Amino acid sequence: MTRLSVNINKIATLRNARGGNIPNVLEVAINCQKFGAQGITVHPRPDERHITRKDVYDIKPHIFTEFNIEGYPGEDFIRLVIDVKPDQVTLVPDDPLQLTSDHGWDTIKHKTFLQEVIGRFQKAGIRTSIFVDPDLRMVEGAKETGTNRIELYTEPYATLYPIDPEKAIAPFKEAAKLAKSLGIGINAGHDLNLKNLRFLCDHIPYIDEVSIGHALIADALYLGLRNTIQEYLSCLD
Repeated sequence: MTRLSVNINKIATLRNARGGNIPNVLEVAINCQKFGAQGITVHPRPDERHITRKDVYDIKPHIFTEFNIEGYPGEDFIRLVIDVKPDQVTLVPDDPLQLTSDHGWDTIKHKTFLQEVIGRFQKAGIRTSIFVDPDLRMVEGAKETGTNRIELYTEPYATLYPIDPEKAIAPFKEAAKLAKSLGIGINAGHDLNLKNLRFLCDHIPYIDEVSIGHALIADALYLGLRNTIQEYLSCLD
């Protein structure tokens, strides 16, 4: 079964809009696990506009499933991750000012940089995953970086899915098939929701993990957090 990691950044965004500690980010992380999520994802950006460095340190001791920290591997981020020692680090090629992730790594152009960074994390005993578009050349390049996993950037899939599901899934099936043949683990994330998640996992059943935040937290406003997590888990079963 594909594992569900809940990205709790949007909880921190809501808290930061008002100040104080409502909603409580740590309490939400604990409850996500209690309600069945198999992991927690955070993305601490340099401007701390949602998850803060303090959040990362506060959350880590309470994660009994799997802790995934994602972000651009600048030196401050690298030091934070190695100090906290999550189960997984996911590297994204974001500019610090980006609203959200919107593309994968050019694993050919940035091969040497990624090899160096991934080597540092793996030496610290941290599994690595890198954000990749469903481009076979980029998947092959990912193999050369030494990463343990790739995370397929699924926004193009989510955008096309309502129009033509088969066309939407096709490049992701090919990219995942190649990654599997190369011995690379496969994660997926971005714009996945209750409408498109089951179709993705039915067609790529060997996805190890999906990381879902924005849609899941939005659904929780209507359904409640416990019910929402159960709905997402049912899509993965």
